[in-house]
Amino acid sequence: MTQKKVREWALDLLLQVEEEKAYSNLLLNETINKSQLNQKDIGLLTELVYGTIQRKMSLNYFLTPFVKDGLETIEVWVKTLLQMSLYQMVYLDKIPERAVIHEAVDIARKKGHEGIGSFVNGVLRSVQRQGVPTFDSIKNENKRLAIQYSTPKWLVRRWIEQFGVSESIQIMEESLKPPHVTIRVNAIKTNREQLMEQLEKEGVLTVKGELSPDALIVKEGQVFSTSAYKDGLFTAQDESSMLVARALSPNEDDHVLDACAAPGGKSTHLAERMNNKGKVLAIDLHEHKVRLISNQSRRLQLSIVEAVSMDVRELINSYQEQSFDKILVDAPCTGFGVLKRKPDIKWSKKEQDIVEMSKIQASILDKVAPLLKKGGQLVYSTCTIDQEENELQMKSFLQKNSDFTWDETLEERMPEKLKQTACNQKGRLLILPQDFQTDGFFIASLLKR
Repeated sequence: MTQKKVREWALDLLLQVEEEKAYSNLLLNETINKSQLNQKDIGLLTELVYGTIQRKMSLNYFLTPFVKDGLETIEVWVKTLLQMSLYQMVYLDKIPERAVIHEAVDIARKKGHEGIGSFVNGVLRSVQRQGVPTFDSIKNENKRLAIQYSTPKWLVRRWIEQFGVSESIQIMEESLKPPHVTIRVNAIKTNREQLMEQLEKEGVLTVKGELSPDALIVKEGQVFSTSAYKDGLFTAQDESSMLVARALSPNEDDHVLDACAAPGGKSTHLAERMNNKGKVLAIDLHEHKVRLISNQSRRLQLSIVEAVSMDVRELINSYQEQSFDKILVDAPCTGFGVLKRKPDIKWSKKEQDIVEMSKIQASILDKVAPLLKKGGQLVYSTCTIDQEENELQMKSFLQKNSDFTWDETLEERMPEKLKQTACNQKGRLLILPQDFQTDGFFIASLLKR
């Protein structure tokens, strides 16, 4: 595939995200899996799609002075083509501007007509001559930070209220960086050293993760095309997400409930840590997602995971109280900790979504709490960093459920590095994206008296 075709492909993906609200990460994975793209082409495609979505607000700010009648007057695909081209001109060093402009004009003519090609050429040539405007002229600080770091203004305000200006800027900066591909070693079948050696033979270079003892970070190669992947020696998972199973720390022969389980990363990790002995009941609302859990379990050769499609809030009708030794509620959330993997989230979510999501989380917790045995452990986790879905959610639950208390031994099961973070408290911890260049994550552990 030539670079020109890569850009056309990138534009198609960006339009699906913009117009059909498709998920960028799923579209990218699908395209990469179906295509015979080489490593360089995959890198460029990923960079163009993620980068353009991540920087959308900044790119629109840069473009505005060069489109006389306003950005809203041009067709969506033309605006998206200009955003993608400008992203390369402003943020990518290795691609000559003349090549970017030539490719953009060529795509505009193919997809539209000669007049659109001339318009795109005129805008990009003007940008090349004059340069883009700076952010200094924006006097309102929240607005300036929102445009500079391409984050909705309401989210900037909210983060500043919760974390302060300096920390919020670091969150936004980290969220604009490309994510690592991180894999979790299937400890039942191999270990990190053996897997690194095997992957190297298959042309994949990895290094050990910084945070999780189960993690490898992929530096080079197509890791999901290897025989090691087909043989179930590893699965994809972010390092901070890997800490959840360690937080719950189930024993062999435990009866464990994973209340919101799809796509199965944590369910399978729990099974691995149980040495494939006992039972993990993995519940998810959507049948197609439950199939993902089953498929994942089969590939990793884990027989104790039972995947069931239902609303976990109805489980109390099928199971007696105190049926489970341990319960994991990896709750549905707004996902503001994973913006570098799913950049479209920040444009699709609204502040009201936090309130609505908090209600769903609370109802799940209330319905599964009676299913836990006395003396049992409940771990609550999210891939968001908002206090309302995390710390405040837990405090509200504890106020309503006096038979639960903070599990003060959580810290003992976490990596040494986490003990130094400011957000580590008794029974819970918050990992911000910049702390270890991982996903932002909240983990809380509770004990039932």
